[in-house]
Amino acid sequence: MEPIRGFEVVSAYAGQGLTLPERKTAESAGYDIASAEDVVLAPQEVTLIPTGLKAFMGIGEYLAVHIRSGISIRNRLLLINGTGIIDSDYYNNEENEGHIMIAVYNAGEAPFAIRKGERIAQGIFTRYLLVADDEATGVRVGGIGSTGM
Repeated sequence: MEPIRGFEVVSAYAGQGLTLPERKTAESAGYDIASAEDVVLAPQEVTLIPTGLKAFMGIGEYLAVHIRSGISIRNRLLLINGTGIIDSDYYNNEENEGHIMIAVYNAGEAPFAIRKGERIAQGIFTRYLLVADDEATGVRVGGIGSTGM
């Protein structure tokens, strides 16, 4: 039986020693997501942190990405979009293969270094509902921001 949801490494990061996200306890909702590279977050700026990962899931599901509370609270970091939404059709898109990037804002006064392998976010697979007269028929052709502004 094939898995219905999970994580894979994008081809650009293959063989670079990345580990797939995992839950740390039996009751954890989120899968910890780590940085694929060393990154310095400039103060008062947004930085895209590459994860080297993509996520696959069933129709009617999305991956909600949240910053980990410990790193956020201790270091004044936050996701610029509050919660990242990874749609099921983002997986293997033509533009970036579905590479999950974490948009972090450093609200602090000093640069903050993230090391490769440091857990920065958590992903929670979630189901969503549609309205009765939903008629969406579009097909994703790109990566981040490809469905319009």
